Amino acid sequence: MSVFSFQTVPNLRFGESAAEALAPMVEGYGARRLMLITDPGVVGAGLVGPVVAGLEARGLTVAIYDDVEADPPETKVLSAVKAARDFKAEAIVGFGGGSPMDTAKLVALLVRAQQPLREMYGVSQVDRSRVPGGRLPLFQVPTTAGTGSEVTPIAIVTVGAEMKLGVVDPVLYADGAVLDPRLTCGLPPHVTAHTGIDAMVHAIEAYTSRVRKNPISDNLAQQALKLLAGGLPRAMKDGSDLTARGDMLLGAMLAGQAFANAPVAAVHALAYPIGALFHVPHGLSNTQVLAPVLRFNAETSPALYADLAALLVPEAAEQTKSDTARAGTFIDFMVQLTADCGVDPSLRAVGISHNDLPKLAEDAMKQTRLLQNNPREMTYEAALAIYTAAL
Repeated sequence: MSVFSFQTVPNLRFGESAAEALAPMVEGYGARRLMLITDPGVVGAGLVGPVVAGLEARGLTVAIYDDVEADPPETKVLSAVKAARDFKAEAIVGFGGGSPMDTAKLVALLVRAQQPLREMYGVSQVDRSRVPGGRLPLFQVPTTAGTGSEVTPIAIVTVGAEMKLGVVDPVLYADGAVLDPRLTCGLPPHVTAHTGIDAMVHAIEAYTSRVRKNPISDNLAQQALKLLAGGLPRAMKDGSDLTARGDMLLGAMLAGQAFANAPVAAVHALAYPIGALFHVPHGLSNTQVLAPVLRFNAETSPALYADLAALLVPEAAEQTKSDTARAGTFIDFMVQLTADCGVDPSLRAVGISHNDLPKLAEDAMKQTRLLQNNPREMTYEAALAIYTAAL
C-alpha cells in the first residue's frame, strides 16, 4: 500500500459567468472590499469591466490593480501588497493568466505577514506564526487555459534580473476559483498555442514525476491530456468555439491539480532560465525544451511515456511492441502538435545563440526544487546537450 496525500481548492465553479459565480464566493467570506489584481492586457481586452460592474452591482467595493508584469518581479509584487494595504482590502481576486494569479496569492498572504517575502522562497517556508490572522480570502479567475495557477499552491517570482524563485506552500491554495470559458475566447492563436502546450507539459510532468506521483494525480493528468489534445486544435481552428475553449480551460485546471500534488520537473527547470534571461513567454519556453527533455528522460524511463502514447495515439502505439518505441510515438505526437499549432520551438527563433547555452545550463542546474522531481537525474552536461538540441 502506498501512502499519499492530495489537496486542491475547495470551491470550483465552471461555466458560469465570472461575476455571477464570484460574487457569492466573496460574500461567503464576509468581504466587502475586494482588490482585483490583473494586468494591462486583460484590462485592454475589455474583460475586467463587466466583471467589476457585476460585483459592484452586488454592493461590493472593488479596486483594480493592473500593474502586473509577466514573470512578476519581486518589486512589483511588493508594490501590489502596498496597494492592497492602502485600499484596506478584505479579499483578493487574481484575474488573468499565471502572473496576475501568482501575484494575487502573494498579496493575499503578505498583506498580513510579518515575515518578509525573501524568507518565503522554497517549499513550505512560510512561517504561520508570522502571518497574524492568516492570509486574506483569495479567489482566482483564469483568462488563459494554461498555467493552472488557479488551483496550485505555487507563486513564481523573478528575483533580481535573472532568477526565478517560487513560494510553494498550501497556504497559497485559493478559497475558490471560477472557470468561465467565455473569458478565453479572445485569446490570439499564438497565446492559445503557448498556453495550451504549457498545460499539456504540466500534465506530462505530473504523470512522470518522481516525487509524490499518486493515483489521483495520474487520473487528473490523463484526463487533462485528453481534453487538451482534443480542444487545442479546435480552438486554434476557431477561437470562438466555446466547447473547445471549455475543454482547454477544464484541461488546464485538471493539469494544475495534478502538478500541484505531483510536481513538475526538468522541462520547467530548463525553461525558467530562458524566460528569465530572454523574456520568452513561459508557455513557449516550455515548448522549446519539451521534446529534447522527453527524449532524454525516455532513454531510461520509457514506460510512463508509453502509457501516454496509448492514451493519445492508441492506433500508433498498438503498432509498436516496446515501451521505448511507444515513448517515441508520444514524443513525435507532441512535436507534430506543436508544428500544427504554428509554433517554432527553436531557441534561435527568439535570438538565443550557441554562446548563450552554457549560461542557460548553469542557471537550470540551480532549479533544484524542480530537478529533484525528474525521472532521470539531470547534469550540467545533459542540460547543455538538451539546449543544443533545442537550438
